[in-house]
Amino acid sequence: MKFHPLTGEFARAADETEFLTSQLPRTRSLLGFTLLFCVIFFQLFFLTDIAALGLDAALRETLPARLGVALIGGTGAWLAYRRPLSVAGTRLAASSAEILSLGCFMVVALARSNEVHWHALSMVVIQVVIYLYIPNRLAYATAIVSGGVIVFLALVHYLLPPRPVADLLTMGMLLAMINTFGILAARRFNRVAREEFRLQTQLKRLAERDQLTGCYNRHYLNDHLLGAELARARRFGHAVSVVLCDIDHFKHINDTFGHHQGDHVIQNFATLLQGMTRQGVDAVVRYGGEEFLLILPVSGLAGASALADRLRDAFAASTFTVDGEPVPTSASFGVAAFDFSSKDLRVTLPDLIVAADKQLYAAKRNGRNRVESVELAA
Repeated sequence: MKFHPLTGEFARAADETEFLTSQLPRTRSLLGFTLLFCVIFFQLFFLTDIAALGLDAALRETLPARLGVALIGGTGAWLAYRRPLSVAGTRLAASSAEILSLGCFMVVALARSNEVHWHALSMVVIQVVIYLYIPNRLAYATAIVSGGVIVFLALVHYLLPPRPVADLLTMGMLLAMINTFGILAARRFNRVAREEFRLQTQLKRLAERDQLTGCYNRHYLNDHLLGAELARARRFGHAVSVVLCDIDHFKHINDTFGHHQGDHVIQNFATLLQGMTRQGVDAVVRYGGEEFLLILPVSGLAGASALADRLRDAFAASTFTVDGEPVPTSASFGVAAFDFSSKDLRVTLPDLIVAADKQLYAAKRNGRNRVESVELAA
């Protein structure tokens, strides 16, 4: 997982999507809290409108804008808390609230035209909030804040009472500086959050995956897959098949060509298994040594046996050479299936694995490079 040098986000879109999806509950919570907090304080500042303009003028000139912020921010907060917003939805809600709130702020600044320095201070606060507290893409936040600063400075120069050039220049430089530091702070925050996610992902992978092949390991099988797949099969009442597969004469391969080349054979076999099973549905587990286990949800005996035959043919046809010398490879397969629509609670996935193991040894006894299968009865 590499980082983008400018934004601190992940360079690969797939990595960034995975990160944002994992953070979505936290993002919704932060978005809802920040928008609600900002709405409350923006409304409380109506008291300063009354003090500066008087009640009638404040009601007429600034209250509609402040109520607009309440409507916009309140709607965004409600969506964040009450609706399952997607990643794109949270960005849309954040960007819309930021843009429209900046517009309403400009209305208040026009109404209170003699308080330019206070408005500039408010712009500083708005920049900090957008960059650090409202979750959004850094590119979007930069565009919105920079656009807001430009519009505010144009407002000060063209529509508000004239200011000395030095005053305008100082104000512009300060706002630009805050904008720059806001970008740097947001970039650092992005990098830290993603670095933590990257390390967690690596640790999780080490705990779940076999280092040589990238398949699930025996620990993950026992602690997660068996229970989860059994519960899902019983809940939805569908068939489940397991396939145990073992590379034939693997000890001879190791003894003849060395363990390093034997590892390459295992890796090739694992890649074949992963490539010919359904990603995100089936599970490929390195069961031990050169033995692998496939868990195939929503697959009956016929489908699992057909898959095992295709895998057997593909592995036997694969070409693997050492120093130009071909290494013949083949594998034996044992298949077991059970239809959980029968609601028989006595049958478990370990039972299927035991049955598949018996079929695997039957395939070995019957000459290897073959598939043996059985369907458990309710």
